[in-house]
Amino acid sequence: MNNNGSSMMSILMFSGDYDKALAALILANSARELNIEVSMFFAFWGLMLVRDPNSIPEGEKTTMEKMFSNMSPKHIEDLPLSKMNFAGIGKKMLVGMMEDTDTPKLSDFLNGALNKGVSMKACKLSCEVMGFGEEELLKEVTIVTAEDYLVDALNSDIQLFI
Repeated sequence: MNNNGSSMMSILMFSGDYDKALAALILANSARELNIEVSMFFAFWGLMLVRDPNSIPEGEKTTMEKMFSNMSPKHIEDLPLSKMNFAGIGKKMLVGMMEDTDTPKLSDFLNGALNKGVSMKACKLSCEVMGFGEEELLKEVTIVTAEDYLVDALNSDIQLFI
């Protein structure tokens, strides 16, 4: 239990894969339904989940940062599958199966988590290495250090690395 007596879950989101992001966001939403506080820490490829597709500036970036930005997914729905992606065909099949069963999209789970008060944090070092500025992330995301994440993890009942 954390300092205020409630349960807490900490998720370190390292992956930028659609299916892994789906699992993490389903767990975050489910935990909030159980009144468990949730803190998500996005590092390296996990930052792709919290990029704001409407705010990707080209100015003040190095040539390498511009190339990296142009080659990486702009929107959470653009993330590839971790397995059986097959140049996007596997993902199209999964998304089709999700639509057939009325499963919400990945962006719906992200919005649900935000609406339920899941704390979203981006790794400062990861942002610096990958050339992401604060203005490129969703407005609900704060940039914090690894030490800040560890404090959350130490106060958590459940810790996940995805």
